Amino acid sequence: MADWTQRLLLRLILLAGLLSLGGCSSLFFYPDNTVYITPDRLELEYEDIYLDTADGERLHGWWIPAATEEAEGTVYFLHGNAQNISSHLLNVAWLPKEGYNVFMIDYRGYGKSTGAPDIEGALHDSEIGLRWLVDAKANETPFFLLGQSLGGGLSIMLASEWVQRNEQPPLIGVILDSSFAGFRDIAREKLDSFWLTWLFQIPLSCTIPDNYEGTDHIAGISPVPVMIIHSVRDGIIPYHHGQALFDAAKEPKRFLQTDTPHAGTFVIPAYRQATLEFLRDANERR
Repeated sequence: MADWTQRLLLRLILLAGLLSLGGCSSLFFYPDNTVYITPDRLELEYEDIYLDTADGERLHGWWIPAATEEAEGTVYFLHGNAQNISSHLLNVAWLPKEGYNVFMIDYRGYGKSTGAPDIEGALHDSEIGLRWLVDAKANETPFFLLGQSLGGGLSIMLASEWVQRNEQPPLIGVILDSSFAGFRDIAREKLDSFWLTWLFQIPLSCTIPDNYEGTDHIAGISPVPVMIIHSVRDGIIPYHHGQALFDAAKEPKRFLQTDTPHAGTFVIPAYRQATLEFLRDANERR
């Protein structure tokens, strides 16, 4: 029994050490480079975009123009933590037919983007994508930000800094789907849920800087309208995260309660329609 206990303790120490060295990044990033589907398979035009970062990485993205005669706006989409843009395409593939351009990128380490993922890098990459978008497509249409799951956490930081710095052109609306209240918050919650790591939830989650908590920054997005979408059946990011973000946000804000699995919002036509209404209302406010 003593030998078994010693082996278990050794494994726990090794696990804690590995997570600490990675700054808990393994909890957030699950990239791959498999191509699941491309926009042309959905009868959408698209262009491959490659962007160079200041620290030597190269990011890959897709520019998908609206499939209508005139575009109503442009949606910059930041995807969730698994796979790459090709597996997340269906979440936004319906928007071009509704009159919206879509731009989506892979963070470093995902898909065709070089490098290894981490929180700082992903935050940097999300801003690189937005800066390309406003430089390349400035004054063509209003710009919206849509972040899903991990992309929602990145979107809060990006949007609040964009607004607080009075960057131009301004964002017209921000949509956060299935997102979490904060990086440290969700890391601690996930570590607590697994018996091998619950003892280390506080020291390991503290390897994540506390300035990445969405509830601390979401108010900074105001006066840009924010829509928060969260499912009562979300088994990955529990519903209380969406409610916490909504409570912390300032007006104008809107909450859409859904009942799909995690990040399954846009499978349902009614939820697509509610999102379109938000986009149109936000556009009318500007």
